[in-house]
Amino acid sequence: MKPNKNIIIVSSLILLAALSRLIPHAPNFTAVGAIALFGAAYFKDKRLALIVPFIALWLSDIILNNLVYGAYYSGLDAWFGNVFTYLGFIFIALFGMKFLKKINIGSVLGSSIAASAIFFLVSNFGVWLSSISLPANISGLLMAYTAGIPFFWNTLAANVLFSVILFGSYEWVIKPRLNLSPSS
Repeated sequence: MKPNKNIIIVSSLILLAALSRLIPHAPNFTAVGAIALFGAAYFKDKRLALIVPFIALWLSDIILNNLVYGAYYSGLDAWFGNVFTYLGFIFIALFGMKFLKKINIGSVLGSSIAASAIFFLVSNFGVWLSSISLPANISGLLMAYTAGIPFFWNTLAANVLFSVILFGSYEWVIKPRLNLSPSS
């Protein structure tokens, strides 16, 4: 497949997945981790593997904040308000670059599970670090992680589902179809 066509297909799937955040969903049941993994796996240019999914996430945050939540956020507000979300996202992408060199069901499912754990650890650390109600000690950190457990299950389910959809859709689009018509 031509490089430009690949970039368009991968970018389009990432944008669609990011826009799925606008559909009503359970808390943390979004494609965030899956798009980070997907970009890391299919962009040959690793700068694009970070930039395209990051921009898709950022744009969906701006839309969510301004249209869905009803509060005005400029582009920087969307970023600074979610520093640990974006940090987790970047760590997931870097993880994907390292461990998704070969795409198969096992690597995609394993990476989806690992992405969920990465996001859980980074985002809940951010909750603890920025909290005024949790103690600034190991006990407070453990409280933050404990409070985040219910959200982890939604993150895990979403990462697996959206990874299967993204990776499966891409493979379906690029792989030649079997000709099942009877031969004469």
